[in-house]
Amino acid sequence: MSLPLLALLLLATAGCAEQPLPQQAIRRDDCLRNVRLERLEQQISRCDAVVAAFPDDPGPRNDRYLLRSLAGQDAAACDDLREAVKLAERQPAEDLDPQLRSDLKVRQQLCSQVASPAP
Repeated sequence: MSLPLLALLLLATAGCAEQPLPQQAIRRDDCLRNVRLERLEQQISRCDAVVAAFPDDPGPRNDRYLLRSLAGQDAAACDDLREAVKLAERQPAEDLDPQLRSDLKVRQQLCSQVASPAP
C-alpha cells in the first residue's frame, strides 16, 4: 500500500471516531420534566442535581417536595418545603412567581398537618 493511500485511509477512519454527546445544561424546571411514577427515585436524583445547580432558587426545592411526597418521603419533602419558604422570603415579593407563592402556602399547611397529626 502506498504511503499517500495509507495516510488517506488513516484520516478517513479518524474522522469516523464516535464523539460523545454534548451534555445538556441543567435547567431550573428539569425536576418535573417527564414525570413517571415508576421512576420516582431517578427523578428525585435528577432533581437533586437541579437543587444543587440552583441553591438560592426556591422553585426546584418546591418541585422536589412534590416528587418526595409522591414517593412517600414526607419528612424529606417537608424539609425541602421549609427551605424553599426560607429562600422565597429572601426574594422581593414582586420577583416571586405567584403560583410558587401559592404552592408554598398550601404545602406549608400540609406539612404542619404531617408534623402534628390530629389525635
